[in-house]
Amino acid sequence: MRKEIGIAGRKVGAGHPALLIAEMSANHNMDYGRAVEIIHRAKEAGADAVKIQTYTADTITIDSDKPWFQITQGTLWDGTTLHKLYEKAYTPWEWQPKLKEEAKKAGLLFFSAPFDHSAVDFLEEMDVPCYKIASFELNDIPMLRKIARLGKPILMATGVSYEKDIRLAVETCREEGNDQIILLKCTSAYPAPFDAVNLRMIPAMARTYDCPVGLSDHTMGHQAALGAAALGACVIEKHLTLKRADGGADAAFSMEPEEFKEMCEGVRIVEQALGAETYELSEKQRREREHSRSLFVTKDIRAGECFTPENMRSIRPAFGLHTKYFEEILGKRAVLDLEKGTPMRFAYVEGMEEREDELGLDN
Repeated sequence: MRKEIGIAGRKVGAGHPALLIAEMSANHNMDYGRAVEIIHRAKEAGADAVKIQTYTADTITIDSDKPWFQITQGTLWDGTTLHKLYEKAYTPWEWQPKLKEEAKKAGLLFFSAPFDHSAVDFLEEMDVPCYKIASFELNDIPMLRKIARLGKPILMATGVSYEKDIRLAVETCREEGNDQIILLKCTSAYPAPFDAVNLRMIPAMARTYDCPVGLSDHTMGHQAALGAAALGACVIEKHLTLKRADGGADAAFSMEPEEFKEMCEGVRIVEQALGAETYELSEKQRREREHSRSLFVTKDIRAGECFTPENMRSIRPAFGLHTKYFEEILGKRAVLDLEKGTPMRFAYVEGMEEREDELGLDN
């Protein structure tokens, strides 16, 4: 499996912290100053990147009232047409180079999801470090080929894709010589119900497609994001707004800055807790191990007396012989007087003195 992909000098993939992306989408509410503030609040909250969308109503669809263009799928946007929605939701193209500079000043990666060939050309002029393919564009094979040929990393959301759609998209990129693919498990419902998220698909997709996998999350709250981090998600993307009460096309399922910050902090804690695949103990654990069990003299014993379950027991702490020697010592004689509370040693046991080097709990 391709374990890591470089995006503008940052490594994304197994063994690296998840790339935390704040999706601005339509949350600027057509206010440039608000868009800039979202970028800086994203940085303060712990984001690594800001993502926007590059389209106009006319590049993503056509202005038509015919039934096919009506939004009637039981979404937040039912009752309008695609064109009318996108007229309100798009990010003006003249803003985008300036927003990229604002993100750079804040120390954030900045990239976008293009929705047609002209958007790809525009973003190339901006020199974005990578591309996002939205769930609903994953089946746009001509655009995907164009992007793949650029040789940059591609994050592909899979929210409305069957397995065959994902496979075709991945194969298309690889046919063009681009293996810098990050798949994003996604549930295209706004907000997405938890019982439809299927986070177990993150490691499953990584195995199936031999590439890093992350989460593009539309649930409310940060629980799904933390679960994704625990399953090894290399990317976590969430919508960010200043206040849901301000409204906007995506506000209802977006995080506010304090919520986004809580998510970022939670993800980093989960990543710390995941640690490494090791049986080694930390220094603190090794010290705590001293409180484990071992063999001790639990009643005064005179030289020549036999060791019994009454005068030798497995107790805390761990400064005596390992408990695995208990039955081997029972019935043997003490070679000297022993006081209650003495850690057991082979040197105290008749016939076992030469084994004195086998000391401690780890033996």
